[in-house]
Amino acid sequence: MSVASSEPWPQWRGHALVVGGGGIGMALVEALGLRAPGLKVHLARRHPQQSDELALDLGDDASLEQLAQLASARLQPLRLVINTAGLLHGPTLQPEKRLSAVTRLQLEQSFAVNAFGPILLARALELALPRDQASHFASLSARVGSIGDNQLGGWYAYRAAKAAQNQLLRTLAVEWARRLPQCCVSLLHPGTTATALSAPYRRPEASPDLFSPERAAHHLIDVLAGLSAAQSGGFWAWDGQPIPW
Repeated sequence: MSVASSEPWPQWRGHALVVGGGGIGMALVEALGLRAPGLKVHLARRHPQQSDELALDLGDDASLEQLAQLASARLQPLRLVINTAGLLHGPTLQPEKRLSAVTRLQLEQSFAVNAFGPILLARALELALPRDQASHFASLSARVGSIGDNQLGGWYAYRAAKAAQNQLLRTLAVEWARRLPQCCVSLLHPGTTATALSAPYRRPEASPDLFSPERAAHHLIDVLAGLSAAQSGGFWAWDGQPIPW
């Protein structure tokens, strides 16, 4: 990978926005404070817990519009956006093991957060991103969203929604190459991380393949710091290796 900018990350100035208050999102806020101290880091989530956090519901157009107005007024230049919001399971949503478990409701729920959310977030924030400075718009995807790498099947809604996100942001990268030529759009697979999202499906805590949120956050920042606008639209694993579509 090439360096994202001739300006090292510790020298970047402006604002950063992390969307999603789960384990990786919170760890990214802390890690960015260390790795990019010149950026004022903001956290947006559905239910803010601190006075300086922003309220954002990716499934609500009015909430996205409020974010758009706030970003244009207060978050310029917005140099870095990382969306960590995702939905794998819930009271009415569980990964499907077979076709008979697929329902319209589960497909709609998964697509609303995992596919529609990131592209609508990009639309809301577009005007706050700079044209004359390097910037990043990144969203967490998942290796299971790779069509080419699908060898196990199952998890219909989650796989399909992440694959749809990949296509939407790949298409966004093509447009922004003309309109925001210094912005790098990226899809990131963080690896299996000890968060509430993965808890019911991961290996035991002692597994060497299980990352802490803090470790995952630093891996993701390493990947982003090595990307430039020339790699915009890529799908990357936590170790910087490309993942097939």
